Amino acid sequence: MAILIVGVLIWIGVHLVPVLARPLRQSLIDRFGKNAYRGLFSLAAIAAVVVIVFGWQASPQKYLFVLGPPVNAVAFVLICVSFILIGAAYHPSLIKKYIRHPMLLGVAIWALCHVLVNGTTRGLVLFGGLALWSIIEILLINRRDGAYTKPAAPDFSEELKGVFLSAGVLLLVLFLHPYFTGVIPYPR
Repeated sequence: MAILIVGVLIWIGVHLVPVLARPLRQSLIDRFGKNAYRGLFSLAAIAAVVVIVFGWQASPQKYLFVLGPPVNAVAFVLICVSFILIGAAYHPSLIKKYIRHPMLLGVAIWALCHVLVNGTTRGLVLFGGLALWSIIEILLINRRDGAYTKPAAPDFSEELKGVFLSAGVLLLVLFLHPYFTGVIPYPR
């Protein structure tokens, strides 16, 4: 379990640097350049994922609770919504007019749903850690950036393209999920 905890902490630490350690971030950009900083950030995030994968595999699957099919069905619907939110962060979207951080909110919903359907200690560490990180990140960014300036709403065709793209990614993940996790994620 320790390896998994370290991986989650690396992920959180790397992602909090731009918000909490702005002088460090700026000094790295000044010293190495913006692209090199992005490369370092990406490498650190990838390293965190690798440590998380090894930590997940090495951790026992000790169940804390099993909530059952009704909760799994609700979680499935909320995870579908989370993909739409995450996708909205990467294209013009009406969602951004109402939700300041759609990606981070989507990650929080996705992670909390995974805590509920997983029910294991390692699931609580991984998904609970990611949910906690995304909520803290939202609060810190809001504090740092102040009042929210809502973007203009895109035209309907742009909104539809984004939703269809998000739905396509969701379908791909649903198809691949059993192969990389061993779990069929949709209600049967």
